[in-house]
Amino acid sequence: MADLWTIIVTLNTILAVLTVFREPRDIAATWAWILLLIFLPVFGFVLYSFAGRKLPAKRLFAFQGQDASAIDQKIQQRIKAAPGSTNNERVAELPRSARSLVTMFQRINQTPLASNNEVQVLTSGRDFFERLKRSLRQAEESINLEFYTFYSDDLGHEILDLLVERAQAGVEVHVLYDSLGSAGTTARFFAPLRAAGGHAAPFLKRRFNLINFQLNFRDHRKIVVVDGRVGYVGGFNIGDQYLGRKKKFGHWRDTHLKIQGSAVYDLQEHFLLDWNASVLKAPMDVTADRYFPALSDQPAGRTDLQIVTSGPDSDDEQIKMGYIRLIQLAKKRCWIQTPYLIPDDSTIDALRIAANSGVDVRIMVPCMPDHMFVYRATQYFASQLVKDGIKIYYYQNGFLHAKTMVVDDQLASVGSANFDFRSFKLNFEVNAFLYDQSVTEQLAATYEKDIEQSSLQSEESFRRQSRWLRFKQVASRLLAPIL
Repeated sequence: MADLWTIIVTLNTILAVLTVFREPRDIAATWAWILLLIFLPVFGFVLYSFAGRKLPAKRLFAFQGQDASAIDQKIQQRIKAAPGSTNNERVAELPRSARSLVTMFQRINQTPLASNNEVQVLTSGRDFFERLKRSLRQAEESINLEFYTFYSDDLGHEILDLLVERAQAGVEVHVLYDSLGSAGTTARFFAPLRAAGGHAAPFLKRRFNLINFQLNFRDHRKIVVVDGRVGYVGGFNIGDQYLGRKKKFGHWRDTHLKIQGSAVYDLQEHFLLDWNASVLKAPMDVTADRYFPALSDQPAGRTDLQIVTSGPDSDDEQIKMGYIRLIQLAKKRCWIQTPYLIPDDSTIDALRIAANSGVDVRIMVPCMPDHMFVYRATQYFASQLVKDGIKIYYYQNGFLHAKTMVVDDQLASVGSANFDFRSFKLNFEVNAFLYDQSVTEQLAATYEKDIEQSSLQSEESFRRQSRWLRFKQVASRLLAPIL
């Protein structure tokens, strides 16, 4: 019996190593999967089948095919027809630090600088959903929504009813949602929208999902584009909890942007690419004029920004690189808000270098978990970073879900990407990187207001934690690359 067990363990170890090394991945994720496969022989392989495999080649091609170049040509035509909307001279006028970030995104994400945008910062669910519903009611040509979570609760039905109403009025409506993030929301929920002539589909989900094993690649983006003129991007999803209606979380603190101007084109582009990669048999016409209406000769606002995406369709980890570059550029302050703090070695090094160089580095996380393993890993990394003089705040007034970064006086980021391995490598994410003093000041003021409802952690407070709690944190940290 002992010999049989030895054979089983040996074969399992060999298979674990061969399985993980079949596909290139970073060393941290490699070791995390090997540990899981070795210590959980059967369950580990089942989990790996669903969550450890790379994006299939056909899906990669769907994201990287001809649609992107066709959309880019369309956008350039529209931009050139609008005097002063964006140009190389505008890039040259930006501060040197901003220019370096713009250049990086132009190279690794083919992301143009979008100038002359009006940007409104929305930090409460009430404000966000009131403005969103108003925009939906005013739609005349098209509505495109993409959310990680679209729950079939009271708010979900309210938004759905608005979409049905607009579809019945002749507006073209498309909804893209993540099937795992929207757990409990079935295709039947969207039946009224389809009956009204609208469209709804899950992101990347195939008919035989158990065979194709794409569980690990989640659409975490939050994009809304109305008539090609008004766009929304940030952290809110569709559901009652985002209005603070769930007792478990209480008040929900998030940050979203409403954008008008040329940057809306970029949000539209990413929605169209995501839809066509997901709904192969019913693609949208990516060059239709209604999706990219002519820009007004009068600038919508004064904010310069770039819409940046990242995901498993690229190995560049564009948003993570943006975060690191922002940290590197900080001279006075780098203030971060994130619900999940599970950084990799490169981001940890960047944070520590900044803090030890005299930069005021602050990181705000929730005081409560929504995913236990992730929260314990967050606590672990918080306890380590505080040793370098980084100020760690636990937000106490409900659940903090905002994903923001404020650097010095006029650099900022708002979007869907958390400060963790999953957002860096596995999720499809979208962020707005902003180069505007006014918006940065608004975000900084919001951060300072949130500090009033937060508790500052110390090395001593982490030392007072029980041994059992510290063990759970360390154990969760070992699985951090695959959480």
